[in-house]
Amino acid sequence: MASYEATNDDFRHLDDGLPADIARLKAAGELTRAVHLIECELDAGTRPELAPCLRAERARMLRTPLDFSVTRERAVAQVREEWPEFGEADLDALVDRGRVDWRLVEGEQRFLPSFLDALRKYPEEMPGMACPAPDRTEQLAVIAEMRERGAAERHIHLCASIAAGEEVSVDASTRVRCWLPVPAACPQACDIRLLDATPGAQVAPADASQRTAYWDVRGQREFFVDYEYVVRAPYVDLWAEVPTPAAADARFAAAAAPAVADVSEDRPHICFTPYLRELADRLFAGTAANDQLGRARAAYDWVTNNVDYRFQPAYLLLDGIADGCAKSLRGDCGVFALTFITLCRLGGVPARWQSGLYVAPGNVGPHDWAMFYVEGLGWLWADCSFGSSARREGDEDRRRFYFGNLGPWRMVANSEFMAPLTPVCEVLRNDPFDNQVGEMVVDERGLTSHDFTWKTELLSMR
Repeated sequence: MASYEATNDDFRHLDDGLPADIARLKAAGELTRAVHLIECELDAGTRPELAPCLRAERARMLRTPLDFSVTRERAVAQVREEWPEFGEADLDALVDRGRVDWRLVEGEQRFLPSFLDALRKYPEEMPGMACPAPDRTEQLAVIAEMRERGAAERHIHLCASIAAGEEVSVDASTRVRCWLPVPAACPQACDIRLLDATPGAQVAPADASQRTAYWDVRGQREFFVDYEYVVRAPYVDLWAEVPTPAAADARFAAAAAPAVADVSEDRPHICFTPYLRELADRLFAGTAANDQLGRARAAYDWVTNNVDYRFQPAYLLLDGIADGCAKSLRGDCGVFALTFITLCRLGGVPARWQSGLYVAPGNVGPHDWAMFYVEGLGWLWADCSFGSSARREGDEDRRRFYFGNLGPWRMVANSEFMAPLTPVCEVLRNDPFDNQVGEMVVDERGLTSHDFTWKTELLSMR
């Protein structure tokens, strides 16, 4: 009997591709039959080179019904609770415009539980629903502060926690492992201090690519970590005729110089596909090969002016992310970031991943963005998700701000996409690519976000 359990590294082989018969079943939403054929293939072992892809795809097919849990009937009913006139044809129109993500599950169209929240971002298309406009007052005040002072700095105190759900059996003898993200060494942050934590915490080195506090204990079902740090966000105007570097800071000078990896592919999601190569050739046709700033700006402009925000399922359910986003013109913050990074690298501009939390007064949640390098200016930031949101709201000034700048409302835990945890998690993680809310393994089974709850509280900001 072949092993059906997927590993995190198996997901690097998604672009190997499924055998045609299994791929057709998957596309038709006949997931049970597709999983059966995968298991038969793994048992036979006649094509061992395909085993990693097969294991990853099996895991994805088993996860799909969990994430895409809202039936078509229920989706219409949920909208009708606010907009009684909404009907099947209206749902079809939203699907056709790419506003709603969906999958076929055993031949039935299913949607994400977050589909209503995604629709609220487009009030002009949902006139019968409550779509309150976001309050940008504090965000705009921070941007003004950065422009006036050349930087903004905040001392932030957070408490993050995670707990296994009630349906997960944990007794005194149950082995439980947990990884909770904590601030990592990065140009923006300093004075990182762990103040308190569930006993037994082991903190990864400050330069870990995905930094965490880790526990390996018996009988524990809840974990927390309490920490504080200082984040400093410098301001640079990359739209000036001759941009000047941000005010000197030793932390920024210490940022690692670009490496070969910063201009290379990283399968399966940062891939230089034929489509992306052609897109990059068009975007960079008017800029010299050594014009890193011009090429990064062209990539940012294209992403923020063309891609709209849409909530995504777990990333392990997504195929080649950058290529898929460039074709669908839909994504969330991480999809935006990976698409920008890939286009930058295609243009010879070094680019990297950063992620962790967006930490604003009254709003703390997972977030991803990008870094890119310009000779003479050093490492800079791009938040294409925020830039796209500004474009959607008609605020060109704010859209331009997020090319080069972030603001001080961040907690950086991760500097690399699909990096291992410390110590390595041998079983399939909830998110094999990134770590923003934490991971739990109970009796050698990796929990999914359907099996645990998490919370991050902002205790103070000054």
